[in-house]
Amino acid sequence: MAAATKIAARGVKRRFPNGVEALDSFDLDIAEGEFVCLVGPSGCGKSTFLRIVAGLLTPSDGSVSIQPRRTDRPAVAMVFQDYSIYPWKTVLANVRVGLDLAGVKKREGNERARHWLVRCGLGDFVDAYPNTLSGGMRQRVSIARALAVEPEILLMDEPFAALDAQLRTVLQDELLDLWQSDRRTVLFVTHSLEEAILLGDRVVVMSARPGRLVADIRVPFERPRTGELRGAPEFAALEQQIWDVLRGEVDRSLAKQSESAAGR
Repeated sequence: MAAATKIAARGVKRRFPNGVEALDSFDLDIAEGEFVCLVGPSGCGKSTFLRIVAGLLTPSDGSVSIQPRRTDRPAVAMVFQDYSIYPWKTVLANVRVGLDLAGVKKREGNERARHWLVRCGLGDFVDAYPNTLSGGMRQRVSIARALAVEPEILLMDEPFAALDAQLRTVLQDELLDLWQSDRRTVLFVTHSLEEAILLGDRVVVMSARPGRLVADIRVPFERPRTGELRGAPEFAALEQQIWDVLRGEVDRSLAKQSESAAGR
């Protein structure tokens, strides 16, 4: 039996007050428990769409609906590229922020926060402050904070983009392992095709701005997966296949930028 639709976007458009049209008639369905990755040229509206799903922005036209199963927890939580953690709070207190806002009692909040910190490899750092942590550890704090509120949908906006290549690989593997033991719905924005293929069930390619759906490619590799998949010939072939689709949109985006610069 097919999984129920968790997120449904229909004809989504978004025009900003400065006249920039970020999205145009964007349609997308995401099923319960799917890990879907959005890729596309810079400025194509990936992050804008993510923020619409999160309720941080409203579409200029069209609609996005989500179908939560429960009312006793947040439907969505978001992980940002810049960590967005409070420097004056300990790691434990940072992870507990969403629980505090939800009115969860401190003792229960601490237990849930500690549980997710252990799951994210930070069990020994509950009393540390962010300025003592590496970039990768700070992003683990951000991920633990999002998971602690136990959302049905996890939205991730290029969470590993600011990390060096080695650390990015480590955190990709950690997230892959974490998700495969949990299987909640994830919408993940990335510029890395390797990351999208390793993590995702589907890779959705968006056009140059204004963003539209160009291709929706199902990743054929069985789960559970490991990072060793990166070395498979089939992995490289799929990466090239997606790049063949994406490259035309990147070229169009660069051409538009050149035209805009020439017209100044």
